[in-house]
Amino acid sequence: MKTIVLTGGGTAGHIIPNIALLPTLKQHFDNIVYIGSGADIEKNLLSNYSYVKYYAIPTTKLRRSLNLTNITIPFRLHKGVSKSKELLQQIKPDVIFSKGGYVALPVVLAGAKLNVPMLAHESDYTLGLANKLVKNKFSVICTTFEPTAEKLKNGVYVGPIIRDDITKGNALNFKKQFGLTSKKPVLLVLGGSQGAEQINKLIWDNLNTLTKTHQVVHLCGKGKQNKNIQNPDYYQLEFYNKMQDIYACVDLCITRGGSNTIFELLANHIPMMIIPLQKGSRGDQVQNAKYFESHNYALSVLDKKIDNHIFITAWNTLKARAKLIRASTKNFDTSCAIQRIYKEMNKIMNIDNNTTQKHQTLVQSKTL
Repeated sequence: MKTIVLTGGGTAGHIIPNIALLPTLKQHFDNIVYIGSGADIEKNLLSNYSYVKYYAIPTTKLRRSLNLTNITIPFRLHKGVSKSKELLQQIKPDVIFSKGGYVALPVVLAGAKLNVPMLAHESDYTLGLANKLVKNKFSVICTTFEPTAEKLKNGVYVGPIIRDDITKGNALNFKKQFGLTSKKPVLLVLGGSQGAEQINKLIWDNLNTLTKTHQVVHLCGKGKQNKNIQNPDYYQLEFYNKMQDIYACVDLCITRGGSNTIFELLANHIPMMIIPLQKGSRGDQVQNAKYFESHNYALSVLDKKIDNHIFITAWNTLKARAKLIRASTKNFDTSCAIQRIYKEMNKIMNIDNNTTQKHQTLVQSKTL
């Protein structure tokens, strides 16, 4: 009976890639366990997978800024590690897969103490804080970007983790559900699972200009809808689970620079304007955006510099370059990461099993 523990959470960006692995993992593991923080977003996203056992542990956010609450981090982290160790001793996993983030940190630290084989996946161009703190605990760190792997002793380039069905959406399903009847092309606006106030304001300020040529589907984040807007070509939602159906009917996109989202857009050959988050960020979205722009997969505009004039100029540039960008996106293969990750999992489990068997044989020979 083989068992795997998945961990990572706090935002959809850490959870959705783990979910993308589930169909493949189900073929190879008898037990699949998810250790998270108990957050609603984790429970909601995993609710459709009854074969996944879910456990919550105490977690603490890691803050780079000077903050009095940082004083309590070691104590809360210790609590999370203790609970994780207790769970892992009960579960007895053959391998742990971490998607990073503060939720994964105590699980990884506990797994290292128990000598469980572990690997991680880093979505962004540089390691997130949690993965950076424990990078030497992993046998392998799989990376989305090839240059990231080249800088790590244990790095292996696999590409982005993308669900098999993300390019198989049904445009009619979405259009019928939300009443998109116009013949205008569709602009999708994304601000991440939490929404982005800056992008929301840019859209609302310039909505009349945008809807001259496009229908606008705007995922604006929980509790952030603007109910004062009345425009027949504007459709706003807080969040939507079946993103593949939206992607199937989208012509252009304006988005933040989260790796999972921009690679899903890339897989669907959707030209995009990336407005990467800068404030309160380590700069990962800026690096992601620069990489995409350098490969002509996207247009990038820094959020600290953008205003309505710059935004509309960039919008017009995106429309003008859309055909060339779409052609460039077809050169990138987004289909192999899941199988590559399982190959690395299998490799480190076999190494660990062989080491254990050699140790047992040595002990038996000494006893004889």
